[in-house]
Order: sequence, then structure tokens, then C-alpha cells
Amino acid sequence: MASRGTNVLIPVLITALLYSLVLGCSSGDGKGEGGAGNWTPPPRHAGFDYQIGGAYPPAKDVGVVSRDRSARPAPGLYNICYVNAFQAQPDERDDWPDDLLLRDRNGRVVVDRDWDEPLLDIGTAKKRAWVAARVGPWIDGCADHGFDAVELDNYDSYTRSKGLLSARDATVFMALLVKRGHRAGLAVGQKNTAELAPGSRRLGADFAVAEECGAYGECGVYAKAFDDRVVVIEYTDAGLRKACRAFGRRLDIVRRDHDVTTAGSDGYVRRAC
Repeated sequence: MASRGTNVLIPVLITALLYSLVLGCSSGDGKGEGGAGNWTPPPRHAGFDYQIGGAYPPAKDVGVVSRDRSARPAPGLYNICYVNAFQAQPDERDDWPDDLLLRDRNGRVVVDRDWDEPLLDIGTAKKRAWVAARVGPWIDGCADHGFDAVELDNYDSYTRSKGLLSARDATVFMALLVKRGHRAGLAVGQKNTAELAPGSRRLGADFAVAEECGAYGECGVYAKAFDDRVVVIEYTDAGLRKACRAFGRRLDIVRRDHDVTTAGSDGYVRRAC
């Protein structure tokens, strides 16, 4: 039977090992190799397109594009890599260990019903380390493929957690991912969650990706927190008009269809201020 001292020491050593994996450098040949300190935030007002639903040739007025981590960057542009860091993609749910999916008091997995995405359990330091050890290689992969930045989606998942996760859980986890992104040579973008924007900047996040901040009157919060380094996606004509009227000269704003489909698809929409 192990001594009490051994029982205490083993979890500490395991957690320390996990954090070393979380913060480790990328081993690829891209920006992740020796990239610490070399990241550059997105240029202001360069023209933006949001292509996380599928890559296609950007319009001539586009200087910044965001694409899913499974895609490749657009040549010659500033490229942001989309990573779902706080929830599991529906088709990747089975890839996650059961104990890293957030469960309610009855043992049921807590799901974001809008997108059918299980929330990841970041409620303890140990679980944050385990989750970050899985998300970290995705961030490194973005760097290895030549992206300039990463956007970390579902920062606000704690608001859908039935009270099981807190804002502090989210910000502590974000701090881990910001360090990982910077270590890989990537600028790191906060996705949505206006209420945490000032704190995220203090954690080291470099810019924001804001959905419907015009529609909800939140663009000013992001603009102030990130010194106008904000890219905005609106999904309605009314939201686009509101965002453009207030911030069209300061922020990159684009109107996309809700499913962010590719050019030429039924329902495809892309308009800018």
C-alpha cells in the first residue's frame, strides 16, 4: 500500500507532465518551429472573408481570411486558423475520452444544442491540462501548415454549462492556449464572449473574431479591448448595416450566410461595408 506522501506526489507529477506537454513547442517545419515571439496580429481594415465552412478563392478586396484547421491557408494573405477549442465537433465526439466531456449531475453529457456539440470539461486544473494536451497539437498544426493566427471558438461555452463551469475556468484554459499559440508563432484570437474581452487581452490574446457584434451592440467592447484589431461576421442585413454604420471605418466587417457556405453554393452570401 502506498504511503500518503506518494499518493499526493503522483498526481502533482502527472499534472506537471501534462502542463509540459501543453506548453511544448511544435515539432513541425512550419511557424511552430522556434516561433516564440514571432507572431503578428491581423492587419487592421485589410478586407476580411470568413471561410470556415469551406475554402474558396478570396475576392480581390480580401487581405485576411479565416479557414478551418483542416483547410490550407490562402496564398499571399493573412490567414487565421479556426479551432473549436472548448467544445467537441459532432463528428469528433467519439474521439474524446468520456471523462473529458462535461457531464451533469445525472451523468449526461452537456451539449450545445444549437450545434450538437458536447462541451469539454475544463472544470479542474488536471482536466484543463488533458484537454489542452489534445487541442495543443491542432494549434501547432495550424502553424505547421502556414497559418498566421488561430481563433479559439466557444470561449463562452461556460454560459451553456448549466452552471458546471465558470468564467474563471474559461479564462484559465484560454491562458494555456494563448501560451501554446504564441509558442507556435501564431497570433491568438478570442472568439466572441464580449464580457471576457478585457481580461482576455490581459491574458495575451491579440485580436478578436466577433460574430454579430453589430446585431447585439457589442462591437465597441471588442474594439476597445483589442485596439480595433477585430474581424466581424454578421449573419443578417440588419446586423451588417448596424455594424457598418458604427464601425465600418475602424473594423473589418463581412456579411456571411449562417452556414458559411462556399462561393457558388445555394444560399452563399458575402458582402462587406
